[in-house]
Order: sequence, then C-alpha cells, then structure tokens
Amino acid sequence: MSGLLAGLTPRGRVALALLAAALLVAPFVVDPYIRSILVLSLLSAYLGQAWNILMGFCGLLSLGHALYLGLGAYASAALFVKFGVGPWAGVFVAIAVAVAAAAALGWLSFRFRIEGVYFALLTIAFAEFARIGFDNWPWLGGAAGFFLPVRADDQAQWWNLRAGPNFFYYLALALAAGALWLSAALRASKLGHAWLAIREDAQAACALGVDVTRARFAALFVSTAMTAVGGVFIAFWSNNLLPAQIFESSRSIDIILAPIVGGLGTLFGPIVGAFLLTPLGEALIGAMRAAGLDAPGAKALVYGLMLMAIIAATPNGLWPWIARRLGLEGREP
Repeated sequence: MSGLLAGLTPRGRVALALLAAALLVAPFVVDPYIRSILVLSLLSAYLGQAWNILMGFCGLLSLGHALYLGLGAYASAALFVKFGVGPWAGVFVAIAVAVAAAAALGWLSFRFRIEGVYFALLTIAFAEFARIGFDNWPWLGGAAGFFLPVRADDQAQWWNLRAGPNFFYYLALALAAGALWLSAALRASKLGHAWLAIREDAQAACALGVDVTRARFAALFVSTAMTAVGGVFIAFWSNNLLPAQIFESSRSIDIILAPIVGGLGTLFGPIVGAFLLTPLGEALIGAMRAAGLDAPGAKALVYGLMLMAIIAATPNGLWPWIARRLGLEGREP
C-alpha cells in the first residue's frame, strides 16, 4: 500500500479514499443498469492494468491480448462444464494455459529478436490463430459458441461464481483494486525499475547489467496471468463464449484504449480511461438504439476521435493532466 500512496499528495489520498467509498456503496444506490456499467468499467480498469504492465512499464506493444483473455475464459469454462472443476481451481489452469501460450510467443519473439511493431504483429497473429482454432473445435462449441448452464439455484453458489449481480460487482471491484495494488508494488520493486529501464532504452539497460530477456518474460507472464483471470470472470459472468467475440481484435483494442487514454505507464491512468470510455461507449450504443440507427463502427469512430483529441491536448494521457491540475500527485508518475 505504501507504494501505491507514495506519489500521492494528502489531497490525492483523500480523493482515492472517497473513490473507494463511493464504489463500495454504489450497488445500493444505483439502478441495475448503472451497476452493470460499473462492472464493465471495473473490468476494463483491471484488464487495462494488466496490459499497462507489459506496455506501459516494459515497453512491449501487444495488440493481441484477447488471446490470453479467451484462453483463460475457455479453459475455466471447459473445466467447469466438462469435468465439474470449479472456477476457483480452474483459474490456475486458465493461468497456466495462457502463460504457456505467452511462453511460446515470447520464445519466438525474444529468441529471434522480434521487437517493436513486429512483436505487435506476432501477438495479433497468435490471437487470430486461436480464433480460427476455436471456431473449428466442435468439443467447445465451435463457431456456435460455448455456453455455461444456468440453474435456478445458481444465485446461492458463490463458490462456483454462480451468484447475483452484487457478487460480480464486488468481485470486479476486488480485481481492479488488487491490480492497482500489484501494479504499484511491481513498479516500486527492483523488477519494476528494470522494466522502466528497458522501456526507455533496452540496450542501455543491458549494458547496465539488466537481464533484458528475463525481465521481458516476467512482464509478459504477469500481464498474461492477470488477463487470463479476467477471462475467467467474463466466462462466468456472461455464461457464453463466442470465438468471434472473445478473440476478436476489437477486444484487444478495447483492452489497450483505457491505459492509453488515461495515461500509459501510470498507476491511475487505466482507471481514468476505463471510467471515461466504458460509460461513453454504453451511452452511445443506447442512444443509437433509441434512435433506431444501425452503425456498428460508430463506437470505434468516436473512440478514435477522442483518442486523437486527447493525444493532441495531453500527449501523456488524462491522468497526468488531472493530477497536476488538482494537485493529486507530488511527483511525476
């Protein structure tokens, strides 16, 4: 916790405490629709923190993070439906499967020095291979999707992630808070400083004695494991998985937008970006439905325009600008 609060001014700590209090009582004062948007926002903040560790801290651009999300979701769902293994045990298998895929990707890229945009293209390729593979895997439903059974007594089985909306809300809140704490602890650690050095100049970091390959693998594995846990949440919250959705490139874009808009490499940037973009996207979809319009690309267009405006006005993202204006941080993030 000290790592999380170290850079905040007293005003910033009060603001963080007020935000935490508001989120804790939110389910009791908002309607179910707003609560569902808050769940999506918290999940987006959590996944944004996971991606931020890889790109914001270590400088590895992944555009295929939906791969690990989908693998985690399918692994836990298959274990639950096919073998009766609960999600609290299945999450470890989900992490192992996703980390194994990341290890293969990392070996190819780091072994053959695939970096920069080529590493990003490799991540997209892996995610697309997974989408095609699951599309043609009948044991897991193929393109028709894989569905988790929902029974009348599910509301009381929290140990199987079969519970009411408030349970999933607080689970999403716990994930987002845990990801924030973990990111702060990692950034303040020796490994975190190695990541930041690699992000700025990998060759200089190597010259200073940093094991660049090992540090990059560590960032990839931590980010992958966190993303797989998010996949488990999605599987048991939505109760259905479609390869065309869970592995879709647009899913990866949704993951990376929150930290980019909020402030890449910062602790609170993914949270700011998530709580801005998610409600905006849902409001846009609702307005279009109310108007009877069908424009699937409208959300992406609005996000793109917003991203350009933010980059032009605040190149480092919204959080550094907000922190300076409101005096929430005592030093640069």
